[in-house]
Amino acid sequence: MKWSLTELRKNHRNDPLPFDETLDLKADLMERFSDDVLDLSPVHAKGIVSVVDGDVVVDARVTADLTVPSSRSLAPVDLPVDFNMTEFYVSDPAATQRFEKTDVVMVVKDDEIDFDKAIGDNIILQIPMHILSDAEKQGEQMPTGDDWEVVSEADLAKVEKENQSVDPRLAKLKDFFPDQDDQ
Repeated sequence: MKWSLTELRKNHRNDPLPFDETLDLKADLMERFSDDVLDLSPVHAKGIVSVVDGDVVVDARVTADLTVPSSRSLAPVDLPVDFNMTEFYVSDPAATQRFEKTDVVMVVKDDEIDFDKAIGDNIILQIPMHILSDAEKQGEQMPTGDDWEVVSEADLAKVEKENQSVDPRLAKLKDFFPDQDDQ
């Protein structure tokens, strides 16, 4: 979906533009975010475009099924996304000062709003930093390889505690402070 900022201001000043589209963003997202996106179903976007005081406001609800790699084993994980997004589009960079810091305000260049790209970027923002497959959530064994293994934080703490041996050359220093407990 691409819109002309000038046309929206001219034709939809009084009556908002509704949209209900199914978009194929898979190729674009897999090209731009190849490490983060393994697959993407068609994206459903439904919303309204309105003009408020010369600024274009797009409110949309976006749903899709995304496949991303597990953060532990890189195994494919299905991740349904369903979110609302609101973005403001202005033509003058100075106009961004009128908005709150939490508002998403985009300065439009060449009079064109590329809403497909905005939806794709927002889908990427929905991916959690820590995502596990169902098997990994159930406690499946951690990945291992030649001379390496992934360990949980709890297991790492146990190993570190077991390996806290005092260097024999420094052991006599304990006698300098006999009133302090072992730590």
